[in-house]
Amino acid sequence: MEARASTAAAAPSTPVQWKQQLAAERQQLKDDFLVGPSPGELLRRLRGVVDRRLREVWKAFAMPRDIALLAVGGYGRGELSPYSDVDLLILLPRPPDEKLERQLERLIGALWDMGIEVGHSVRTVEDCLQMAEQDITVQTTFLESRLLAGSRALFSRFVEATTSALDPQAFLQAKLLEQQQRHARSQETNLEPNIKESAGGLRDLQTVLWIGRAAGIGKNWAELAQRQLITANEAREIQRHERFLQTLRIRLHYIAGRREDRLLFDHQSALAAQFGLRDTPHRLASEQLMQRYYRAAKAVMQLNTIVLQNLTALIAPQQDRTFRPFNERFGMRGELLEASTEDLYERHPAAMLETFVLLQQHHELKGISAETLRALWRGRRLIDQKFRRDPRNRALFMQILTSNSRVTRELKRMNQYGVLGRYLRAFGRIVGQMQHDLYHVYTVDEHILKVVRNLRRFAVPELAHEFPLCSRLMSDFARPEVLYLAGLFHDIAKGRGGDHSTLGAVDAARFAKAHDISKEDSELIAWLVSNHLVMSATAQKQDISDPAVVRAFADRMQSERRLAALYLLTVADIRGTSPKVWNAWKAKLLEDLYHLTQRLLAGNGVNLDSSVQSRQQEAQAKLRLYALPESAHEKLWAQLDTAYFLRHDPQEIAWHTRILYYRVDTKRPIVKARISPAGEGLQVLVYVPDQKELFARICSFFESISYDIHEAKVYTTRHGYALDTFQVQDPDNTHPRYRDIMSYIEYELGERLLHRTPLPALPSPRLSRQLRHFPISPEVNIQPDDKGAYQVLSVIAGDRPGLLSRIARVLTTYDVNLHTAKVNTLGARAEDVFLISGPVLYDTRRVVRLEAELVEQLRT
Repeated sequence: MEARASTAAAAPSTPVQWKQQLAAERQQLKDDFLVGPSPGELLRRLRGVVDRRLREVWKAFAMPRDIALLAVGGYGRGELSPYSDVDLLILLPRPPDEKLERQLERLIGALWDMGIEVGHSVRTVEDCLQMAEQDITVQTTFLESRLLAGSRALFSRFVEATTSALDPQAFLQAKLLEQQQRHARSQETNLEPNIKESAGGLRDLQTVLWIGRAAGIGKNWAELAQRQLITANEAREIQRHERFLQTLRIRLHYIAGRREDRLLFDHQSALAAQFGLRDTPHRLASEQLMQRYYRAAKAVMQLNTIVLQNLTALIAPQQDRTFRPFNERFGMRGELLEASTEDLYERHPAAMLETFVLLQQHHELKGISAETLRALWRGRRLIDQKFRRDPRNRALFMQILTSNSRVTRELKRMNQYGVLGRYLRAFGRIVGQMQHDLYHVYTVDEHILKVVRNLRRFAVPELAHEFPLCSRLMSDFARPEVLYLAGLFHDIAKGRGGDHSTLGAVDAARFAKAHDISKEDSELIAWLVSNHLVMSATAQKQDISDPAVVRAFADRMQSERRLAALYLLTVADIRGTSPKVWNAWKAKLLEDLYHLTQRLLAGNGVNLDSSVQSRQQEAQAKLRLYALPESAHEKLWAQLDTAYFLRHDPQEIAWHTRILYYRVDTKRPIVKARISPAGEGLQVLVYVPDQKELFARICSFFESISYDIHEAKVYTTRHGYALDTFQVQDPDNTHPRYRDIMSYIEYELGERLLHRTPLPALPSPRLSRQLRHFPISPEVNIQPDDKGAYQVLSVIAGDRPGLLSRIARVLTTYDVNLHTAKVNTLGARAEDVFLISGPVLYDTRRVVRLEAELVEQLRT
């Protein structure tokens, strides 16, 4: 009692003293946590510190005795993270008068002054009831209220009123809908999840407890276990994952120095270090930490599903609970699949795969019952080498893959419940594995399943409008499970070290042999996995207008079936990396390469001369549509050589001719823009007497209006004119109405070229968060092309504003001529290829200096 009285006597009495005392106590708690982390203890002690300060302030301000100060929300629950808001409800018996309003304003101001970030509301009981009726979030906040100071009678009236007004069934349905919407919102933040809000986060655990509390079933895991909604083992498992997530969130708050619940790239490495993780030759420490997080989140989702089903059965039981058997092992109860006995999987392990076969076959099923899901979760351990070798299990797995419907849905469900990773051990190793390549925005397992989903969508007639060529090829493709297996294995060897395509092909071949897949299909699956990057690299990094490039690609394909399969897998793969990577320009390049190769494989190939002649004839046919004279093309074409006609398609040739035929010798720059034939972005023609720094000047202009250059075809006519064509696009789609900016481009760029405007200073590199924390070391390589006529400059670097300008200026300094540029941006990663020529490229020492200077420019 003496110690307590002494403490009270020494209590601070001014906001400054309160702030100093609060800061000291918080710092002590932080130091204690970092020495011996106990998340539950820290959250409770932080709550206790703030509780004491709030009561002191309330007393110091002599607040009226008939009002009450309540802790609500997470703070009301008794948990307070280091930088979380302190949610308060000031409860009044009647609306406040002016004197009380002023007193409350001073109180709240003092709380902010002393360093407590308050989220507060001032309400009567009647106000609270009205708000709770309209907003489920408010109702949830009130559910976890605690009295801090003031009238206990008023608090009791508040609790009685809000509890009486609460409808457990309506609350259950509202929270289930809220969770479903929250999960949907977090789908596209796979690599930077929110510890609190994302699927499998702390909010999923809190939702269960809210529903249990609202129904009077249980306020914590121990009480839910007593009511047999979860087993004792499940309660311990939930608490283990909860501790991990809480520890992660607390450390994240301390590292960020603010309330931050997102596992941003900025903090992942520092967090990994605090967990004692270190980089290995093949995996970053941050990737190891994030895999641990994803696996914990997957377990939380599983347990959330089980407990919510059990709560639903208690709170809103279905009237018809009749068990309708499908066979001696399974039946349907309500709308859920249920095993006939709890020990089914123990006695018949093969029934685990049969579970997903039945879910495919019976579309009336909406999921798996809690009892069966719990048994499936326990039974996973029985999926061992003996299980995998059992012909019955292999047949069941192939039955899932060859089903006419719900293939992707059941593969996702198998992954969610841990079955897929147990059956395919290689897949199990990449579950939750990060990809810090700056363009994949999903974990490896999520990416793989999205690729399979994309392949399945090609087979749905109702979706044929999305990708008409893919849908047509898929409808004609025999045994499409070959493609699904290639999709499953194409990235399955990520993170092992070595070439993941080669290693994955070995895994795929082994799987195909074990599952009695024909020799022809086995070879195709392994070939697709081994070559799954080839078509993308050819289309985006090589000049597919060159017949030799297409011929080499066709020789690698060997057959039209292989070509179709690789095209389908490539489109599905690129679309599965990120919503932002796929665009109409990539689609056109891949489709053009497919058609060119298909004609060769079908025996309709043409030689160089006939290819040029064919393009000229098609271009002339297009020109006739504009009623131009038959000889209109002659003056311009006389200045063009074979290389021009090979690099441009007939549509481009006709467009150039129509614009330039009557002003071939003009001294004034001509700039013309049109909506790109690819369907997205603009195609811009630049025709001007050749000038120094031309490419750099054009790049600087497009950078000034924040447009990306996807491709540049740079050509110099026989009489010394630059005839260049650029494919450009607004990366953020902030100019969807491209016609509005076409006139600006034509005039402004033309003026810059006419007056040879000095090049602007290079912009300071503004790196994305990803690049700041996961930088890309620039790679520059100059090699002769296959014919020895040109040199191929390959550049890999982190994408940033001014990147092309930097490259162009270095090339200009060394008098290097640029012929084509293919700019391939993959998220924050740039992989650009340039066809170049010039005397300097035959001097080995100067080439080394050129490469070094390019690397230096790309690094700054």
